[in-house]
Amino acid sequence: MFETLSEAQKWIESVQKFGEKYDLSRMHGACKMLNHPENTFKSVHIGGTNGKGSTLSFLKHILLESGYNVGTYTSPYIVHFNERISLNDKPISDEDLLRYINEIYDVQKEYRERYNDQITFFELVTLISFLYFRDQDVDVVLYEVGLGGTLDATNVISPVLSIITSVGYDHMHVLGNTLKSIAKNKLGIVKDGVPLVSGVEEKTLQKLFRSYTNKKTSPLHLTADNPVKNVQIGLPTHFDFEGETYTINMVGFHQIANAHTALLARNALHMRDDFDLPIPACKRGLKKAHMPGRFERFNNVVLDGAHNISSIEASLKTLKAYYPDKKIRILFTVMADKAYVPILKRLERFADELVFTEIPYHRSEKADRLYEQSRHRRKRFFKDFKEAYRTARPKDEDTLLFITGSLYFISAIRSYVIETQNEA
Repeated sequence: MFETLSEAQKWIESVQKFGEKYDLSRMHGACKMLNHPENTFKSVHIGGTNGKGSTLSFLKHILLESGYNVGTYTSPYIVHFNERISLNDKPISDEDLLRYINEIYDVQKEYRERYNDQITFFELVTLISFLYFRDQDVDVVLYEVGLGGTLDATNVISPVLSIITSVGYDHMHVLGNTLKSIAKNKLGIVKDGVPLVSGVEEKTLQKLFRSYTNKKTSPLHLTADNPVKNVQIGLPTHFDFEGETYTINMVGFHQIANAHTALLARNALHMRDDFDLPIPACKRGLKKAHMPGRFERFNNVVLDGAHNISSIEASLKTLKAYYPDKKIRILFTVMADKAYVPILKRLERFADELVFTEIPYHRSEKADRLYEQSRHRRKRFFKDFKEAYRTARPKDEDTLLFITGSLYFISAIRSYVIETQNEA
């Protein structure tokens, strides 16, 4: 048994991230041992290549403003580990987290002895969330998919609604090299008769979604079938949907799409007898929604956790729209297991200058390797990400520093940016 949270967290973070078998056998076995805590509360399942976290935030605030007790399960965290498991926008307490890690430590030990297999890190944290929400006064829990859908550890829940925000190229080593194969994996979260809301835009994928949900007898709600109107990009941004005007403070064209998806999800939930989500609450909720590390600005520095080609494209489009006259310096690192060459080439075409770095995390690509692969005429690299930031931080008002490439990177650097933002 662990006496302190630091000990407990050190243990759980030392457990392998993924198992040799990429399936749900460990989750099904562990849930059975725990008497199925995942079935003791209502849930909404949110998958997609990009936009999961922001859509979750918009929907969470709609539900909170409507008076519901709302749990959330997200990854990765930006500031504190506890953020992964939250209730009513408050992360699980250190005391509760320690208690549930100790409980799950005993479970995984028994599981290993019984089945000669190790429950993985992500599976353990997911199981902890099940136990925590089982014991709370919660009306609904929003579960963010970790990777893919079909075989993700979260896919043992029985949700009242499924959401697939978008489909793009990411995690191809697991999900496949075509959008169709990636989409099929994500569609694995759709349960028989359970509605699906999606922001997928590609016509061929929409056809696939219609066919799949028909077979599942699951009602399908596509944002493409019910578009927003009168979009006014700015700080804040306004748009119309179903005759009402909504305001969001999250920056970027893609955030309109995420808010749109959340509103369609609201409609699907509102159709049920057990959810009452009034329009005024929806307006307040969308306006309050925020996400650390998603196009977050501190003076002349912008942090954004874009980590695949489609999210990078969306971020660069937003940069061009909001800061057309600024010189753009980009501080970049990425996880080595990502297909990052297309990202690098896109950044090279956009940036006035590139600065490469790395973070003390085993998946992080090396700064010198990124530097060597780049063909940009103005480039530098620093292995220490804090030194990289100190050096890259603009000294003039004409330059904007854009920090991007990975949510893990944003998590590592964000506190340092905040600590030093008032330094000369």
